[in-house]
Amino acid sequence: MRIGIFTDSYKPYTSGVVRSIELFTGELQQAGHEVFIFAPSYPYQQEREPRIYRFASIPAPTNPRYTLALPFSWRLGKKIRQQIRPDLIHVHSPFLLGRLGAYYARVLNVPLVFTFHTLYDEYVHYVPIGQQITREITRRYCREFCNSCDLVIAPTSIIAEHLRHMGVVTELAVVPTGINLQEYEAGDGKWLRRTYNIDPTTKVLLSVGRLGQEKNQAFLLRVMNLLCQHGEDACLVLVGSGPEEQNLRAQAHELGLGDRVIFTGTLDRTSVVNCYLGADLFVFASCTETQGLVIGEAMAGGLPVVAVQANGVIDMVRDGRDGFLVPLDELAFTCKVEQLLNSSDLYSQMSERARQHAREMSAAACTRKLLECYNLALQKKQGTVTALF
Repeated sequence: MRIGIFTDSYKPYTSGVVRSIELFTGELQQAGHEVFIFAPSYPYQQEREPRIYRFASIPAPTNPRYTLALPFSWRLGKKIRQQIRPDLIHVHSPFLLGRLGAYYARVLNVPLVFTFHTLYDEYVHYVPIGQQITREITRRYCREFCNSCDLVIAPTSIIAEHLRHMGVVTELAVVPTGINLQEYEAGDGKWLRRTYNIDPTTKVLLSVGRLGQEKNQAFLLRVMNLLCQHGEDACLVLVGSGPEEQNLRAQAHELGLGDRVIFTGTLDRTSVVNCYLGADLFVFASCTETQGLVIGEAMAGGLPVVAVQANGVIDMVRDGRDGFLVPLDELAFTCKVEQLLNSSDLYSQMSERARQHAREMSAAACTRKLLECYNLALQKKQGTVTALF
C-alpha cells in the first residue's frame, strides 16, 4: 500500500502527534508499505530523509519552534498524481496541510483518513480576544472536517464519544498510538540521577510534555510544594520545553522549591527513555489529552501513574491497578502520590501491572489495527463493503 501522510508538525519538532506519526510510519514500512510524508520545514531541521516532502513555513506567533506550513507547491500536484500515486491519504490535522491532503484525496478519488489527535477548542487561550466565539468556530470547523472524511480515528474511546457528541456522523474507529517497547531494552536507568545529580534516596516524580498552559504543569508545582510541606524527600523532573517555561521557573522560585524542580528542556529520544527508566513515579495533570501517549511510555518503564481524571487519560490509566485517577484537586493528587511513595508493596504491584498494560499497547499491535482500518476504507471506496464497522 502507498500511504500519503499530511501533517502540520513533524520532526525535529517534538510532540505526541509527531511521535505517533514516527511510530506508525516505522511499523508500516517494516510491514512493506510505502509511506510519503508531507510536512512543514523548520529552521533547525538538518537531515533530509527520503519520501519526506517539506513545505516552506513561518514561525507560529505563540511558539517560534512550531512552524506554520504554507500549503502551496507548483510541483506537488504533478508529482503526487504521476509519481507518488497514493492509495490512501491520512491527515493528522484539519488545518493547512491537512486541508491540502483532503484536497488531493478528492482529486485522486482515494480514501481520506483523519486522526483526531487534539482537542483544538481547548487551545483557545492562545487567542488574545474572543475566546468563546473562537471555541465555537473551532468546534464547528472540526466537525465539518471530520464529516468530510471517509474515516476518523480517535486515539481513545472517550474521544470517540466526544466526537459523536460534537456531531460527527462519519465512520469512527479507535486506534491508540502504540509504544515501541524495544527502546527500553538498551536504556540506562541510572542516567537521570547521574546527569542531574539527584540523591539516590530522593524519590523522582517525572512529567514529560510540552510546557504550555493546556498541559497544566503549574498544578504539579503546587503538588510538589505540598509534598515538601509534608516532609517528603522528593523532586519533580519536567521534561520538555514550551511557551510556559519561564513562567513555570518563576513559580517554582516563588514557591521556594529550589532544586526540588528540575527543568531538562527538550531531550533526545534516548534520554527521554532513560528518564522513564530512572524515575519512581509518573505524574500528569493535563486535562486536554486525547490519549496521553507519554502515560503509556512511562508505564513501559515500570512507572505507576498519578493523573488528573480527564478526557483520553481515563482510557490510559486503570484506576487502582496501574495508577490513580484523581480529581483536579491538589490535596487529593498529593495524597495519592504519597500513598504510592510510602507503600513498597502497592508500588511494586502497580509497577508490574503498568509494564503489563504497556505490553498490551505495543506499536506492532496498534499498527495492525490501523492497517485493518486502511483496508476497510479502501474496500468501502471501491464499493466492496457498505460500512466499515
